[in-house]
Amino acid sequence: MPHHNAWPAARRWRRAPIRGKPSLLSKFAEFTATLLGHQGIATIERHAEVTEAGIVYPLWRITSPGRRRLLITAGFHGNEIAGPLTLAQHLPELCAHARARDVGLTIYPCINPSGFAAHTRYNASDELPNNDFLRYELKNGVWVDVLEPGQPFLRHALFRGGPKETIALRSDLERQPRPDAALDLHQDPYLGEPLTYAYAFGDRDPFRALLTASAAHVPVALSSIVDDGVRTDELGLIALHDGSITDWLHRAGVPYTAALETTTSTPLPASHQVNLIWLRGFIDLASAR
Repeated sequence: MPHHNAWPAARRWRRAPIRGKPSLLSKFAEFTATLLGHQGIATIERHAEVTEAGIVYPLWRITSPGRRRLLITAGFHGNEIAGPLTLAQHLPELCAHARARDVGLTIYPCINPSGFAAHTRYNASDELPNNDFLRYELKNGVWVDVLEPGQPFLRHALFRGGPKETIALRSDLERQPRPDAALDLHQDPYLGEPLTYAYAFGDRDPFRALLTASAAHVPVALSSIVDDGVRTDELGLIALHDGSITDWLHRAGVPYTAALETTTSTPLPASHQVNLIWLRGFIDLASAR
């Protein structure tokens, strides 16, 4: 799920080795090998590195050229593996789809590598929350990270704190041009059945076809409670100003922003299919800008 304050904590680098304990590295090393196998299809490079439990992890950024630009993020939570794996395994077809529509890609495929390696929600230092980008000032002068539905506020401001991976990502994003669309890939580890839904803002119409196509692979959570006080609408969408990267980019004026969820109970092949539907769909939305 995109926002993280509501949940308790769950327990140019090229081919240089990732340094640290091999037992914790095999999963991330396999992901990295798959990713780097696509070198040449797009530019794959390290934008920063972080050290967790004595292990130095690269933070990857993938870019490709185009007239318009789609920002893709995945792997904020290490136990939500479908997004990073979809991107690593299907990068060639995504780049081909984007190239045919003159859309450049900026992809951060695994934001929390130590969590990914250990299959934990947060990083090895248990720093949380890690999808945390925005604060709202209320009329009484109090700053909050989540707005209640329809709650008025005076202003919003970029949050500068958080875990080391989030700080590195935020710093890199501020050097990038504003994208024409942004998609954040997540999974829901709390709902106990195969489902999909999304957090999104603004006009619902661009997402109808994506949800309909997704339903051929995974049931859409329609008018369903997915968190305390959080319910999807009749399409399977939620508008929640939760201070996440999706919220921040929406406030920054990006016209199409969404955080896609499949449950961790969903078989990986089905999650990949849903992720690909939305990834291709967001490429098309960016192209039409």
